[in-house]
Amino acid sequence: MSTRASEPLPKDWPAGRSLAISVNVMLEGWTDDAAPGLGPMGNPLKRGTLDLQARSWAAYGPRAGAWRILDVLAAKSTRAVFYVSGIVAERHPELVRAIADAGHAVAAHSWAQNVVPASETAESEAHHLARCVAVLEQTSGARPRGWLSPRCTPSARTTALLAAEGFTWHADFFDRDLPSIERTDAGPIVAMPFTMEVHDLPLAIAHGNEPEAFPRIVERLVADWPSLPSSTPACVDITVHAHVFGRPAGALQFARALDIVHRYDAWSWLTEHRTLAGLWAPGI
Repeated sequence: MSTRASEPLPKDWPAGRSLAISVNVMLEGWTDDAAPGLGPMGNPLKRGTLDLQARSWAAYGPRAGAWRILDVLAAKSTRAVFYVSGIVAERHPELVRAIADAGHAVAAHSWAQNVVPASETAESEAHHLARCVAVLEQTSGARPRGWLSPRCTPSARTTALLAAEGFTWHADFFDRDLPSIERTDAGPIVAMPFTMEVHDLPLAIAHGNEPEAFPRIVERLVADWPSLPSSTPACVDITVHAHVFGRPAGALQFARALDIVHRYDAWSWLTEHRTLAGLWAPGI
């Protein structure tokens, strides 16, 4: 058993429920000169060609997909964190306001998906972070408290920069089962684990996969959880993209996945990163 897993859980962690399942919605946008690097067509275009098909595919998210996901979450009485690109908030302020009004957390997902902290200069990263925070605060009515980098790839500066800007949690961590406090020169921040086991994007871009695989993965994970040799608690994410599982076929399977978690609530509980961050660091 690892040292981290043996540490006491926060007092408000639900008793007897060792599997916490966070619901994340990615609401992503690209700058006008860029497009998603992955798309349903699969075959890459000639280098330097702007992929207008991929851009159109991604634009479905704020135009239709996010609204459908909001309906699913409402029907299933489930709260999520929406990780939102600043450029989407600038283009679709009414959508971000609707997300916040529905009680979901609006967190930051960089200015745009092609603006990756790991490839930016210090000045560029600080500029895009400030720009993203400003537009999310203006459109949602509250300053964002959580961050997830595009591609989940921060720079070596990102965690401290977020702490300095007053963020509560940073979700670019893949090396742990539970949240923990990350100490930086600018102050503490919750390092939020992010998992990829239940994620819609691989299903959308891999030939031979169908949306029904999504709830099957959830069923196997949650139903079989008590059979693991170790009973140590862990966090797992259910992650959908508004432009992927916001479409009808995907939304149906997302709804079924939420039903499955509710069915096994003797040992699992549906939550989201905002709540987990509050358990670990109520004072941040």
